[in-house]
Amino acid sequence: MKKVTLNEKLSLIKDHWDPKIAGELNGQHVKLVKFKGEFTWHKHENEDEMFYVIKGSFTMKLRDGDIEINENEFIIIPHGVEHCPSAKEEVSVMLFEPAGTLNTGDTINNFTKTDPAMI
Repeated sequence: MKKVTLNEKLSLIKDHWDPKIAGELNGQHVKLVKFKGEFTWHKHENEDEMFYVIKGSFTMKLRDGDIEINENEFIIIPHGVEHCPSAKEEVSVMLFEPAGTLNTGDTINNFTKTDPAMI
């Protein structure tokens, strides 16, 4: 068992939209990622996702309206719901999702990361 210092782990992330695995529990991955700009519209057929903002803020675009997520807030996107994260400035986010969840869900493009590294 080791404690995880979020700022140390986040300092290892240099690229936006490139999630890294910071921990695992009960078949779930705890991932850290930095967002800036607009991601891609996608959905996950079988996986719910939780986005927790560590630093900054971002907009979760949904087909029926946008939701602003600020520091120390989180949003859970249920499986099957199309969504698109967007950040005007860099934001640091912690994700909780089942192991093996593809970051772009049902969409394969240049944002897709098939094998995120452990940090």
